Amino acid sequence: MRTLASRPVLKMTMERSRRGRDCAGCTAFQHSVYEAVSRIPPGKVSTYAAVAAAIGCGSPRAVGQALKVNPFAPEVPCHRVITSALTLGGFQGSTGKEAVNRKRRLLAQEGVCFTADGRL
Repeated sequence: MRTLASRPVLKMTMERSRRGRDCAGCTAFQHSVYEAVSRIPPGKVSTYAAVAAAIGCGSPRAVGQALKVNPFAPEVPCHRVITSALTLGGFQGSTGKEAVNRKRRLLAQEGVCFTADGRL
């Protein structure tokens, strides 16, 4: 995962969200996930496992659970996180076709293409 100036991005995102969305309910763990994910640049992806490792967490599933309730989207681009098998995985808490196709479209707009069977 490339590093960018994530703290200002997340701080700005959180300030915007305070105006429209409640961020008071976010845990310290969720904030660390959102900060790490905010460093993934457009046109790039990372895996749930890589995000977990970057924040010192042993559970890629916990990262997925935090992203499922991401109140800062699209500023915190949860669509840029995929599975270790390099498949799309879920999106917005769903592995349904509609949600996954939405994730695929967002990534395609950034130049990230997947095969017909959903592999990078």
